[in-house]
Amino acid sequence: MKVETLHSLIHFLVYRLFQIEYIDPHYVPPTGGCIIATNHLSRLDIPILFITPGRDYITALAADKYKKYFLFRWMLDAARVVWIDRANADFGAMRASVEYLRKEKVALGIAPEGTRSKGSLIEGKPGIVLIAEKAGVPIVPVGIAGTESGVRKMLTLRRAKITVRYGQPFTLLPMDRSDRAGWLKNCTDEIMCRIAALLPPIYRGFYAAHPHLKELLPVE
Repeated sequence: MKVETLHSLIHFLVYRLFQIEYIDPHYVPPTGGCIIATNHLSRLDIPILFITPGRDYITALAADKYKKYFLFRWMLDAARVVWIDRANADFGAMRASVEYLRKEKVALGIAPEGTRSKGSLIEGKPGIVLIAEKAGVPIVPVGIAGTESGVRKMLTLRRAKITVRYGQPFTLLPMDRSDRAGWLKNCTDEIMCRIAALLPPIYRGFYAAHPHLKELLPVE
């Protein structure tokens, strides 16, 4: 299946099965390599981001456990995902992501949490920082709300309300080679707090009381 055909199919299904609202998708560059940093609530997150308005498509890192399911593998291969072994430090997938961003100029969705949270944010992992630093591309933070109940409501013939909110692109500070661990931690927190700022309070979880989140939120 061509990626354009898959895009049309998913677009058709998403808008009929869910009440979907994309807020400020113009922050995603229409062309060129970029990282879409998002929270991860559900398997619905990938198709929801895939059809982001204003971009041909957004691909993603996807756990290689889905390769054993024919339908998932077929669709994810068509979506041109980068397969990753989330159970181990998959440096091959990280290198592939960097090359993908540099050479093919894709928009690559990455969930820094590394797994589905099924609710509020959990602590982010630094892999996204290393990919962004080596690829030299901007990061667009995204906060998704509502996908965690999407399938359950769909099975009871209800349309879940799903909101996808995009933030302004940003770049990370250059690596501090004198304190690499501190740099990784600070950059990961920067990304996660920017995602948290785009989410309703009940989704902010691990970062709800982070001082930087308070700096990013609008003054009430």
